[in-house]
Amino acid sequence: MRSRFLQAAPALVLGLSLQGQAAPTVQVLNGNITQAEVVAAQKGWCQALLKISAAYASGGFSQAKATAEAVIDQAYAYQFGPVAFKPTLASGAHTFRATRAGALAYFVGGNPDFPGDKGFAIKPWRSCEVTNQVIQLNGSYANTMGNVSFKDVAGKTTTVDKTWAFMKEPDGSIRIVLHHSSLPFEG
Repeated sequence: MRSRFLQAAPALVLGLSLQGQAAPTVQVLNGNITQAEVVAAQKGWCQALLKISAAYASGGFSQAKATAEAVIDQAYAYQFGPVAFKPTLASGAHTFRATRAGALAYFVGGNPDFPGDKGFAIKPWRSCEVTNQVIQLNGSYANTMGNVSFKDVAGKTTTVDKTWAFMKEPDGSIRIVLHHSSLPFEG
């Protein structure tokens, strides 16, 4: 025999008013990341890299550094903890950049704690294009793997293998939590 509660449960689930009461206000929290959001974040990363390069060309190191700081704060999740960042041209004791300072050094150089960094983002880049081979969406996380091609002012193209993991934050922003980049194997 069903209880009265079980008989009334469908009305509660559907948010219907009972006994003349107004329906409750419903907030839907959906942290699912979409393919469109991931692709937009990748395009934003490319635009940001070009913005750092242009800032360096027009205003020198200090302008490039300020631009890179803003980019890192917006694109990466360092404010929440370490980010798994392995830049393309990093090696030795400074291969991995779990901190914001390490990422900033890679993008613009100028940090004596990272003496090998020359500033990847301050090179004279003119275009940046992402080509995805795999996109995996899993709730608030997404993984991508593919290539990013950069073209410099002389028209020379450099293509790297790139793996990213993105997280959709509760405020809806998409941030990089893993970034691995390497030059293609030439063997």
